[in-house]
Amino acid sequence: MPEIARHTLQRLADRAEIQDALCRYARAVDRGDWDLLRTTYHPDAYDDHFDYKGDLEGLVKFLDERFASTDNSTHFLGNCLIEFGGIDVALVETYFASRRLRSPSSDEMNALQPGDMICRQAWGRYLDRFERRNGDWRVARRVVALESRFTSVAKQGARDSRSTWGARDGSDLLHAMRAEIVGGKS
Repeated sequence: MPEIARHTLQRLADRAEIQDALCRYARAVDRGDWDLLRTTYHPDAYDDHFDYKGDLEGLVKFLDERFASTDNSTHFLGNCLIEFGGIDVALVETYFASRRLRSPSSDEMNALQPGDMICRQAWGRYLDRFERRNGDWRVARRVVALESRFTSVAKQGARDSRSTWGARDGSDLLHAMRAEIVGGKS
C-alpha cells in the first residue's frame, strides 16, 4: 500500500477514535457513568467547564453533584472539526447542545402546574486538545465555550407511563440492549 494511502487510512481511523471518545463523553454524562467518562480524558487532563476548572477527578465530582437532582439529561453533539497538529495531537472543536430536566424547587412550585419541570439548556463548543498516548486518543485539555444558556419551564415535562424514558443509572434501556447485542463490551 502506498505511503499516502496508509497515512490517509490512519487519519480516518484517528478521526473515528476521537469522535468515539466524544460520544462516550456525552453518554457518560447523560447516564451518570463516571467510569466511562474517565475513558475520554487522560488521567492528568485539565477541564475548564465554566463553573469548574481543574483535574479529571474534580470534574467527576463536580458533574456528579451538578447532576444529582437531574431527572434526565441529553447532550447532542453537532459539527466536529478535527485539525491535526502532529502525529499524536489534534485540536478538536465540537458544537454541543445540552438539556437537562429537574423537578421544580418549592419556591418554583407556586408558579407551575402539576407535571411541569424546570429545563436547563446550554449551547456551545468543546475546544479540546486531544492527544494519543499509549495508542489511545483522549482529551488532554478542554475549554467549554458557551454560546447561550437559559432556564425555562418544561410544560408537562414530567415523566408519564406512556413513554420509554431514559434513566441516569444502570436501569437505562441502553444497558440491557448492550448486554444483548454486544455482550456489555465497551
